[in-house]
Amino acid sequence: MAQDDVIARLARQIDASKKAERLANPDEVAGLRRQAANELHRICAEFVSAVNGSLAEPALDLSPVNYAPEMFRQPGVNLIRISSQGREMHIVFQAPPKLTSTEKFPVPYILEGEARAYNQQMLEHFEIRSRSLFFCVDQGTAGWRFFDWRNRHSGPVNRELLISLVEPLF
Repeated sequence: MAQDDVIARLARQIDASKKAERLANPDEVAGLRRQAANELHRICAEFVSAVNGSLAEPALDLSPVNYAPEMFRQPGVNLIRISSQGREMHIVFQAPPKLTSTEKFPVPYILEGEARAYNQQMLEHFEIRSRSLFFCVDQGTAGWRFFDWRNRHSGPVNRELLISLVEPLF
């Protein structure tokens, strides 16, 4: 039984690698990466706007405030920051060394990164909440996914994920 699970997992990895290799047009991947960066900023901006809209006085700041696809750094790290009075969430992402990869996540991806959330109290205890992020491209669909390495849980990057990271900071 365990042997069948190992074989099935290997087969999934081989399939994912083949799918990743099919997306080999550098111009197409570069365009998708710019769109993905813009999409991630949009998710963050909508979250900040929703929270601030529910408060008497806006408390969350988003940096950069506006984002355009041209702002994406092809080689290099990209940063989106949500903060409030010493409470921080940094979302960093970059292109993997190859056009597409399955090295850190089983679904082919073209961007990889991490969301980190912390406040001063957490820093004093060396505690930072984090989730790995991947912009996955699989069978004609593309989207941001998170992966929590502690419990091996994965899901879409959306408002609920941002709430789960920011809520414990307050």
